[in-house]
Amino acid sequence: MNALSKRQFLKLSLASGVALSLSACGGGDEHDIVDVLSDYPEYSLLVEAVQAAGLVDTLKGRGPFTVFAPTNTAFVNLLGELETTKDALFADKPLLTAVLTYHVLAARVPAADIPFGRAITTVETGIFKIDNVGGPVITDERNRESKIIRTNLFASNGVIHGIDKVILPGDDTKDNIVARAEGLGFTTLVAAVKAAGLEGALAGSDLLTVFAPTNQAFEDAFTALGKTPEQVLADTALLTKILTYHVVTGRVLKADVPLNTDIPTRLEGETFQVTLVNGDLQIVDVAESGAKIITTDVLASNGVIHVIDKVILPFVPELPV
Repeated sequence: MNALSKRQFLKLSLASGVALSLSACGGGDEHDIVDVLSDYPEYSLLVEAVQAAGLVDTLKGRGPFTVFAPTNTAFVNLLGELETTKDALFADKPLLTAVLTYHVLAARVPAADIPFGRAITTVETGIFKIDNVGGPVITDERNRESKIIRTNLFASNGVIHGIDKVILPGDDTKDNIVARAEGLGFTTLVAAVKAAGLEGALAGSDLLTVFAPTNQAFEDAFTALGKTPEQVLADTALLTKILTYHVVTGRVLKADVPLNTDIPTRLEGETFQVTLVNGDLQIVDVAESGAKIITTDVLASNGVIHVIDKVILPFVPELPV
């Protein structure tokens, strides 16, 4: 990730397309974001980091901005997590700039306007989401969680919310969909993806949503098809049809999954629907598998994964329906 100049930062701020409603409140304060942060000793390391990254003038600029501000304790804990020192982190300007701009939105978003459950685009261009379960919690692209512990510190050019953990953008190599699935133990899915030659597509730059069957789901599917795992993995054409039926274009978090509507998949011409049955999200596919979505919104640098308990099947002549 490259460091952003002031001009690049401001240009990106205007073009980042944060899907949030802007607010006109809080405009009476004459202190800018850096001034306000400097008034609170618990954010002194954040201010020092902003200075080290050369972003002071930017955050003193017109904005508007929303800053999710990690406390000093959050920064100290990050150093331990990354096994580095403050001097080393602050000297790595590209990394520091990427981390800091990941905490900034190109809009003034007070607490009342936070779009819970939806992807929030940052100035760094990555996303995170905020859920409100027992209090607002941020999930970053590495699926680490940070609590929002203070809200609505208004400044002349935006608003600040305090958080208890530094959030981190995803790494395109380590946090893409394939790497995420592998790290979560979806060994059969990953083996199938590699056997079908789809690893590059699912680890690439295109934003995707993957409905990921568990290992047990694949075992059950092999049995239902009357084939061994080796037979299915060797049939590249069939495997590709099955796998691409589990992939939807774009990053679609749970809050944005359309119910009872045909959802186009990456298998051209094929769709499925998601419906709500007794409080559970369930997929309606050609085979009427009754697959349940058992885990949602596992974030990746290039999309999102939803875990399902059965392999869903499209209509192709090779498959029983």
